[in-house]
Amino acid sequence: MIAIIDYGMGNLRSVEKGFQKVGVEVMVTNKPEDIERADGVVLPGVGAFRDCMKELNNLGLVGAVADSVKKGKPYLGICLGLQVLFSESEEFGTCSGLDIFKGKVVKFEFGPEQETLKIPQMGWNQLNIKTGNPLFKGIPDKSYFYFVHSYYVVPDDDSIIATTTDYGVEFTSSVCTDNVYAVQFHPEKSQTLGLTILKNFGDIVAGI
Repeated sequence: MIAIIDYGMGNLRSVEKGFQKVGVEVMVTNKPEDIERADGVVLPGVGAFRDCMKELNNLGLVGAVADSVKKGKPYLGICLGLQVLFSESEEFGTCSGLDIFKGKVVKFEFGPEQETLKIPQMGWNQLNIKTGNPLFKGIPDKSYFYFVHSYYVVPDDDSIIATTTDYGVEFTSSVCTDNVYAVQFHPEKSQTLGLTILKNFGDIVAGI
């Protein structure tokens, strides 16, 4: 069983339906005890970093998420679920994250020569796959996935970067290390290849 964390932000039903479509058993929950019992954890989300951390704290979920990661339980972060893994974000002033990875979350900043690029980035863009890992099994390099975001992560440790994407700058679009997998794009909105990502995470949780 995979727990999809409900903290009041994000496309929970789309993520749930995506997993169900590929035959992976999930439950949507905001209870720490469910997260503790689950075999894997998914943290989706859209919106502001500060609001996300506030709601996780209000629901008593920060410890449950951090403990799951520390215990080696497979974790999949989607969009905000990637960003909150890092030390801090500059969105609406500095705000502390879960600090599972050292690094920060910064806003796209474009010069006059890039005036055609809109913020947020909204739409399809390519992945430059840097490392082979089970989350991207069956995903060709340069595949397109769906993005909606104004901020991106800057890890202190480049070795955790699994993919990058070009949007004015080459930014980190996913990280993978040990039991932690997290993506800036939305697999639940990325059609067949997005479902492949969800199926791959289900296989990771199942030990396949």
